[in-house]
Amino acid sequence: MTIKIINKSKHQTPNYETPSSAGMDLRANLSESIHLKPLGRVIIKTGLHIALPQGFEAQIRPRSGLAAKFGITVLNSPGTIDADYRGEIGVILANISNEEFTINDGDRVAQMVIAKYEHTKWDEVNVLDETLRGKGGFGSTGI
Repeated sequence: MTIKIINKSKHQTPNYETPSSAGMDLRANLSESIHLKPLGRVIIKTGLHIALPQGFEAQIRPRSGLAAKFGITVLNSPGTIDADYRGEIGVILANISNEEFTINDGDRVAQMVIAKYEHTKWDEVNVLDETLRGKGGFGSTGI
């Protein structure tokens, strides 16, 4: 699939780091560093604008290294970029650690996965079919 992109950043267009990568790293496009305090949140601009085909979305997800090492995550994970959005891609980062974290221009701050979706229609009924699980949820199937 080919997707149209405008890259107004100072950085390379996102790409897959390995042949089997599902996501592409997004980089911060900043004029100055941002110091994200504990429990703080900020929108990091990327300088990227995309035109997705109908039936596709871009999912913005945390980078596992930032989450595990520094407690930095994408707050609305996964964030969704709809096919009709043409504005600049921004990433909502949150610092859930006890330490301030500095974000510099060009830092890889999130990953973007392109995913297919379908619209559905509701069929309102009075009863749903029975299953073995039934109403069990929130850990009801064990640890």
